[in-house]
Amino acid sequence: MAETALLHALTRGRVQGVGFRFFVQDRAEAHGLTGYVRNLRDGGAVEVVAEGPRESLEVLLLALWKGPGGSFVNDVEVHWGQASGQFSGFEVRY
Repeated sequence: MAETALLHALTRGRVQGVGFRFFVQDRAEAHGLTGYVRNLRDGGAVEVVAEGPRESLEVLLLALWKGPGGSFVNDVEVHWGQASGQFSGFEVRY
C-alpha cells in the first residue's frame, strides 16, 4: 500500500478569478485525493489541503505550479504532514 500523507500548500500569484479552485478540484479528484481548496481573503492566494498517496500528492503539487490558463503562479509554499483521514471527498470551500 502506498504511503499516505497530507499536503498543505499556499499558492500565490494570479490565482483568483481564473478558475484555479476548480482546476485543483479536478486534478485532485482525478488522482483520488481528499481535502479542499479555497481562496484566501487576502485576494492573492489559494489554500490547498489534500490527503492521499504521496505520489499522487506530488503530481498535484506539480499541477499547482502550472495552474489553469489565465493564471500565473509565482510561489507555492508547501508543508507536509501525516494524513488524518478526516476528509471524505475533495471540495471547493467558500
